[in-house]
Amino acid sequence: MNPSIQLTERQAGITELLCDEGFLSVEELSEKYRVTTQTIRRDLTILCDYGLARRRHGGIEKSVTPKNLAYQSRQILLRGAKRAIARNVVRHIPNGSSVAFSIGTTPEVVALELLHHRGLRIFTNNLNIAMLFCSHSSFEVHIAGGRVRNSDCDVLGPGMEAFLSSYMFDFGIYGVGGVDESGTLLDFSEEEVRARQRIHENSRTAVLVLDHSKFGRTAHVRGGHITEASMVFCDATPPHRITAALHSANSNLMICDEDSIR
Repeated sequence: MNPSIQLTERQAGITELLCDEGFLSVEELSEKYRVTTQTIRRDLTILCDYGLARRRHGGIEKSVTPKNLAYQSRQILLRGAKRAIARNVVRHIPNGSSVAFSIGTTPEVVALELLHHRGLRIFTNNLNIAMLFCSHSSFEVHIAGGRVRNSDCDVLGPGMEAFLSSYMFDFGIYGVGGVDESGTLLDFSEEEVRARQRIHENSRTAVLVLDHSKFGRTAHVRGGHITEASMVFCDATPPHRITAALHSANSNLMICDEDSIR
């Protein structure tokens, strides 16, 4: 993971569009954002330098080997989709529940929506989420000890694994770096995978939250399968093969329409 990758809001918006469109021209982006083509070309140069896109005549197309973004940049991407997912997730979590949270920006948005609840017991290796929940007087917050990864403000290592293996949670909320076409879950490091798996293994209800950009996204460390989650929340219908696998496994797939929260 490269913590130096930082995007402006416009660059993040272009990255979102590219996930859906596959190709974007300089002219259409200039018109959409009402800036000069020279400004857009500078934005596209940055995206290409980061490996998030590659040049094509007249514009850019998706990169086949995208890097992971810095945490602050991921917080900007697909905010509406993440909010729609979060607002659907929290409807299934009663007051007084014990909830484990993994790292990731989508779980963080779910955490933000849970601030309307009362009496939750929170367990996490995510410092961003722990600090957010500490603002709520009725919540009890437990946090893993160990090495802090500066780029994401999360705790990794043996202490984290022992901590997450010491409890049985009512709900485990976790995200993922990417999902292979077979439904295999992918992440960017072995420690990220182990954190996610410990939460999954020790939760009565394992909740996977992900936006549509994760399908087909390249990441190199595998761990788990999408059908193993009790509930899967996404802002759009997954590819047919994955949807069929979820149906066969009786996994509860929840499609969260962004328009419904406006």
